[in-house]
Amino acid sequence: MGLDDFVYTLGRYCQDNFGQRVQKLTLDAKFTCPNRDGTLGKGGCTFCNVASFSHEPDTQLSIAEQLTGGKQRLRAKANKFFAYFQAYTSTYEEYALLKRRYDEALQVADLVGLCVGTRPDCVPDTVLALLADYQQQGYEVWLELGLQTANDDTLHRINRGHTFAAYQDAVTRARRFGLKVCTHLIFGFPHETIVDHQITLAKVLDAGVDGLKLHPLHVVEGSTMAKAWRAGRLTPPTLEEYVASAADIIRRTPKEIVFHRVTAYTKMPMLLAPQWCASRWIGLVGIVDNLAEYGGQGTYLTD
Repeated sequence: MGLDDFVYTLGRYCQDNFGQRVQKLTLDAKFTCPNRDGTLGKGGCTFCNVASFSHEPDTQLSIAEQLTGGKQRLRAKANKFFAYFQAYTSTYEEYALLKRRYDEALQVADLVGLCVGTRPDCVPDTVLALLADYQQQGYEVWLELGLQTANDDTLHRINRGHTFAAYQDAVTRARRFGLKVCTHLIFGFPHETIVDHQITLAKVLDAGVDGLKLHPLHVVEGSTMAKAWRAGRLTPPTLEEYVASAADIIRRTPKEIVFHRVTAYTKMPMLLAPQWCASRWIGLVGIVDNLAEYGGQGTYLTD
């Protein structure tokens, strides 16, 4: 048995809506972030080093070249694709440049739509209207909001630069434009427990959401957290802790919400800790085993 037997995954969603597998092609559009360029701060969020999730070896390639190369690598897995603007804040730029980047992506054959990763405080109505226009043209558009946690104290500690209220506002406006929202959550921050994760989920569900993406906190080279970890001031979650939280959240999530991801990994030597995050499969197998034993998505939604 696999994850699809217990969770409404993006793979199942694509089969339902496109009748076939659809893969995300990650892009580096050379955007930046207000938490790095000095607008809000410098150094970024304490956990962040974009190189840990960027798979494009040559960032000098154009959008079209990156997509074409990605299609060639994944052609054995799918014939249709999403252009996934993943690196940093993909709505944080002048409108004309954003439109040019998005347009360039959608000119590539076999794309069914866009997945646009960004921060809740960087989605003005002009950009939401642009994304909604692509949707009206027949493309599927997912706005992926990096919330990480609804706990404002934690958001401050990790130098996020916004509060949960900014997320609520972004979701309200995005849904007004008819856009699908996928929210990113990280489990394992210091001072947070499984109860905090449950509270975050409840607030996210209350605000309205169409998809979720779950990540374990892991320490990567080049991040601020790497210094704290080396000094012994930070302990990332164990495999057992993460599996318990992720599976619990999955069981509390309504069955119509799409899980784009339930864990994550980073290759060595970029990864510093925990070592189980070096594997694509360890966390996933643990979650599937837990769901098989205690029930899958929507098994229970309240205590």
